[in-house]
Amino acid sequence: MTRTARTGRGRGETVRMLLLALADRLPAFREPKREARDILTALLDVPRHWTALHGDDTVEGEVWRRACRAADRRACGAPLAYAVGKASFRALTLDVDERVLIPRPETEILVELVLSRVRRGTVADVGTGSGAIAIALATEGNFSSVTGTDISGDALDVARANATRYAGQSKAELSFVQADLLPPSVFNAPLSAIVSNPPYISFSEIESLPSSVRDWEPASALLSPGDGLDVTRRLVRDAANRLAPAGLLALEVDARRASLVAELVSSDARYENVSVHLDLSGRERFVLATRLAQP
Repeated sequence: MTRTARTGRGRGETVRMLLLALADRLPAFREPKREARDILTALLDVPRHWTALHGDDTVEGEVWRRACRAADRRACGAPLAYAVGKASFRALTLDVDERVLIPRPETEILVELVLSRVRRGTVADVGTGSGAIAIALATEGNFSSVTGTDISGDALDVARANATRYAGQSKAELSFVQADLLPPSVFNAPLSAIVSNPPYISFSEIESLPSSVRDWEPASALLSPGDGLDVTRRLVRDAANRLAPAGLLALEVDARRASLVAELVSSDARYENVSVHLDLSGRERFVLATRLAQP
């Protein structure tokens, strides 16, 4: 969208006019004008202050239509990322929809923790979803290969489409495989790092989730049987069989269960250097460990 762009609608609508039209579609929000601005800037992938500087720019017809569709979805309760079909993650702008979990700012720290410890070799991103972690590692690190796995074929369709956009920036061979965790048929050579943001909400906690999460995001990416740790237990056990000596295991966990996960990893004699790290809010959110080095 530029100052000279044609609207395709014949009336020369501007950014300012579009924001008013979007706000009219969002009467249930406390600040509909602010919500309208957030929708448009997210849709266009521009800073929030952009609308203040470009209020008189004309709007292409397709942008107008996409923004109105996004506002209607937002009015129906869709999270902003699903409404606009996009989410930011580190230096990436990813396509997202109800097939995948919306990438969180906290998970950006997980990527940073991995990059600060391992930047070469081979990596597995287990439960890749939108591909956020895998693509970030492939474009920011110097890994030879990054493989994302997910049990959901629908999620992998999203991840592969996102990866295509950043193919020219990837320094690693990046691939995605439909699989449950870490099958030996896929990972038959030792890995330098295994990273995962696995499902960690128990089924008994469903009703406590915000409606924007409970009613929209895929249950398979959120919920784990038992006490919410069944998937994590399996992953910790299997990862030790796939990691190279001194290889890194990096997990995002429920802040309420970080100590339990740390104890779980510590109780496995194949790991050492177990540590817990904080998220942006100061909560215990990440558990890291290394595969015991062979004598």
